[in-house]
Amino acid sequence: MIISSSKPFEEILENLDDPGKIFVLGCGVCATKLHVGGEPEVEAMCRKLRNAGKEVIGGGVAKAACSIKSKESLLENDPAIEKADTIIVMSCGSGLSVVSSLVDVPMHPATNTDSLGGYSEGHVRKDLCAMCGSCIADFFGGVCPTARCPKGLMNGPCGGAMEGKCEVDPDRDCAWELIYLRLKEIGRLDLLEKIFEPKEYDG
Repeated sequence: MIISSSKPFEEILENLDDPGKIFVLGCGVCATKLHVGGEPEVEAMCRKLRNAGKEVIGGGVAKAACSIKSKESLLENDPAIEKADTIIVMSCGSGLSVVSSLVDVPMHPATNTDSLGGYSEGHVRKDLCAMCGSCIADFFGGVCPTARCPKGLMNGPCGGAMEGKCEVDPDRDCAWELIYLRLKEIGRLDLLEKIFEPKEYDG
């Protein structure tokens, strides 16, 4: 799940330079789940924009903003979008990029894309995956050190953690303590003996 958060409304307004007719587009997947781009949020955004004196010609929620197949399928969501001079997108950055590739009007994000995380047991779990394209999370009990450790340490902890909390950010759990506890739980502490070579970033 892509974890997004709502931008302050004042910031959205500041970026709307002579927007003309505005259409507000939400996303029916991640943004809806996180309550930053579902139907209630789209309706609230339309209302706020109108109260701020902007001309809003419509709003709607795409099934999944990041996987709209064509301009035709986008228009099926609400034909009014074709008359828009500006589209405010309430989805992750990927959704905004897909929509911008299908229409020839300015886009403005209403959200900030924070991380690739998850949602379980009623909680949003941030930074679960760094989308590195070379997944080896199985060696770490499913806890990705690239995403979860601010230092990106692949071969053990830095030694700066205090009472299970990260040296860089005391509000987050130390990734390597989580890795150790998980590997112990599944009986695979032997995986800690594997050494990972530094990644090549030059091409």
